[in-house]
Amino acid sequence: MSTNTELIRVKPIVHGTKGEPLHLPVEIDFGVTGVQFQGTWYQTSPRLTHLVTFDNNRSIPNLLLKDTLVLSLPNISLSFKRLDESAEGDYQLSINIFFPGQNKSVTVTKTISITVNVPLSTPIIEKSSEAPLVEDNDNVTLTCTVEDGSKAKYQWLKNGQPVRPSERHLFLQNNSTLLIHPVKKEDMGRYSCVVKNPISLSHSRAMDLSVFYGPYNLEVNSNQGQKIGEVFTVDPGELVFFDCLADSNPPNTCVWISRTNNSTEVLMTGPRFEVPSHKLAQPTKFLCRAFNNVTQKQDETHFTLVVAASRGREKHVQGESAVSPLVIITITSMLIIMCMFVFVRRTCHPKRDQKGLHRSGHEDATEDFGIYEFVTIPGKMESAQASSRSLARLDSVRDLHTTIYDVIRHVPETPTLSLLK
Repeated sequence: MSTNTELIRVKPIVHGTKGEPLHLPVEIDFGVTGVQFQGTWYQTSPRLTHLVTFDNNRSIPNLLLKDTLVLSLPNISLSFKRLDESAEGDYQLSINIFFPGQNKSVTVTKTISITVNVPLSTPIIEKSSEAPLVEDNDNVTLTCTVEDGSKAKYQWLKNGQPVRPSERHLFLQNNSTLLIHPVKKEDMGRYSCVVKNPISLSHSRAMDLSVFYGPYNLEVNSNQGQKIGEVFTVDPGELVFFDCLADSNPPNTCVWISRTNNSTEVLMTGPRFEVPSHKLAQPTKFLCRAFNNVTQKQDETHFTLVVAASRGREKHVQGESAVSPLVIITITSMLIIMCMFVFVRRTCHPKRDQKGLHRSGHEDATEDFGIYEFVTIPGKMESAQASSRSLARLDSVRDLHTTIYDVIRHVPETPTLSLLK
């Protein structure tokens, strides 16, 4: 006798529904023509029970189960007419196969598990307490229950995403119960549970979980002026509104306080604070204190209000930029005057001899140093007229009036030649 398990194939596990028929399919990988076989179906757990014996020609069922089981030869698959809880367990098929021309039989043994399931009803979530939940103080227990069904497996969702176990999130009673201790702000959301078994899947209705928390992220904001760090700068005469904002549930009670030296004064209560800037002669310090009446927690933030003509500073910057073209014009004018001076000087002095042309630039600067004055020379009108007549021959000169000047050089008594070295 030999063993070949590949001659027969079965499903290792089959899920059935209570009160419904169930078929255990068996596939054979050999032709039945000329082949002799003999086998038996057993239920091996929860207790050993003989079900049916068969061969090529007939089947002999357990008389106690003849109205429950069906075996239709030559198909050796087993069928249940109607499942009940007693049908759940492990089953075994053992068969001996005799092939033509072989003196030895082949024995094949297969095991199948059957589950009997009841469809699940819609789950319902219950909360341990309807009292308000305060962050860091209270715990909450959520329980998921189903009225009908078997073999339910539970999964918790928050806002559609699975809830993971952590130090504050514990799953009890086959995950049907979720314990959160203590609750925090991030636990807020819509909770639901999913139940499933091998033949059904069902979702509960979502339940909102609210938590009282805060205040967090307290800050003071204003639409007027400029804010740098904790300092607000506004223009004189401007009416300024400040808002005290914080992340809190329920909303905070806000108290506005002014601070002067070592003393404080409560100004008003409410989320918005109004300050007439014309009443502030100097920088003033304020604070907003936020208090949560449920969590009994509070926070405060400080700021300073400065009244200054910020727009005047902007005009000053604009004025500085406007001076730049004036500076350019001034420098250009000075360059033009210097060029005119050089031009007049070269025009009025005779040419220097060749020896003078070879003198150094330092000697020229020393010799020419001084203050020059242009003086009209009387009695030289004739020479001027002669010059005019000679110039009249030029086509480009018509009515030319010429005045003769003399250049007088004044040398200061205190030498300043060292400035040129």
